[in-house]
Amino acid sequence: MSSTKPPGGTRDFLPADVRRREYVIGVVRDVYERYGFEPLETPAFENIETLLGKYGEEGNKLIFKILRRGEHEGSGDADLALRYDLTVPLARVVAQYQNDLPRFFKRYQIQPVWRADRPAKGRFREFYQCDIDIIGTTSTLVEADILSAVSEVLRRLGFEDFNIRLNHRQLLAAILRMAGVPAALHDNAVVAIDKLDKIGRDGVKHELVARGVPEVAAAKCVFLCEPIDHAPSMRKALEADNETAGTHALDQLEEIERLVAMSGPSRIIIDTSLARGLSYYTGAIMEISVPDLSGSLGGGGRYDNLVGMFLGRDLPACGFSLGLERIIVVMTERGMFPESVVGGGVDLMVTIWNHDTRGDSVALAGDLRKAGLRVDLYPEADKIGKQFKYAAARQVPFVAILGDDERARGEVAVKDLRSGDQTSVARADVASFVKSRLHG
Repeated sequence: MSSTKPPGGTRDFLPADVRRREYVIGVVRDVYERYGFEPLETPAFENIETLLGKYGEEGNKLIFKILRRGEHEGSGDADLALRYDLTVPLARVVAQYQNDLPRFFKRYQIQPVWRADRPAKGRFREFYQCDIDIIGTTSTLVEADILSAVSEVLRRLGFEDFNIRLNHRQLLAAILRMAGVPAALHDNAVVAIDKLDKIGRDGVKHELVARGVPEVAAAKCVFLCEPIDHAPSMRKALEADNETAGTHALDQLEEIERLVAMSGPSRIIIDTSLARGLSYYTGAIMEISVPDLSGSLGGGGRYDNLVGMFLGRDLPACGFSLGLERIIVVMTERGMFPESVVGGGVDLMVTIWNHDTRGDSVALAGDLRKAGLRVDLYPEADKIGKQFKYAAARQVPFVAILGDDERARGEVAVKDLRSGDQTSVARADVASFVKSRLHG
């Protein structure tokens, strides 16, 4: 007998799981749209050449490839691949529809992506991303707008202990030069530094050396990338080494921090340990962290050259991706979801008194649904106690009983399964009675 478990790194979403996810997506969508972002969707798979070479050495290994089909099936070659992220498909879309899009294209996209990664807590092979991107300008207002939107999403969801780590690829490049890392090894060094929060200082130093970085340079690189906010001392070091590109990058980071603070409380930390391993980043990079969680709740950055790979000319762009699955995991563990989300998806269940009164129950259920309530209808004429037990198992707060006496008086008995109280209510008043107690 074959296993009924889903493949490793994927999950089945039962009703409560779907309600949690839809709640978070609803908050994300509402905030993104209030910031002027418009919706976009792209196919689940792309031509393989669209994806390969866009994510760096590590990313290429994690792309789920789709083998050729039909007469080419025996070749073992792949011509398609599942979407790895939502950024590269966006770049393709911008190149394809450049004449149909506004000068500054602000889009949000909430769809699943797939990565052939090793499953871990909060890390899956199939997961949703919630992206926002702004195409068409190098202004730092873009980074500030994106970070303000992301911060509002997190606050709306109930997060108060998050930080936004902010760095810049040009600042990171300056640090690598100051540390003595050869230019040819910069990309490899960034991949290693990106693991600082996972394998620690010694682990990164060892990996840098394994990737060909001289031991002295590796040690200095790790020292300069300490995960603390030390912008003033970093500025002095940059000026002493005449690293004008690095100084300009630090100026940009401080400007972004000031702009975000003007729209509300800022959680930004300029953190030179942040690397983000994807190779397409060219400017500011950012990541959200919360205590007690390995990894981040989302990240992003500026990628001014990626669209040019499809368009033939560079087009400035910046974006951020919220990790929906990790957000849900943390919110579930911390009990952050409202009662209306973690409870059942039904407000009231209409019982069946007996076989002959089924029509009355159907009519009542229909009227209550028209009044805006989420109503279930028990399908059989079971004992009332059995019907109550079923409703309680589904976490339905109210049941309606149309007994002989109630029908004769034009009333309905409404039982609150949370408190055990039962009240007879005029049939026309049932909806308002239940609503007042659901939200009271």
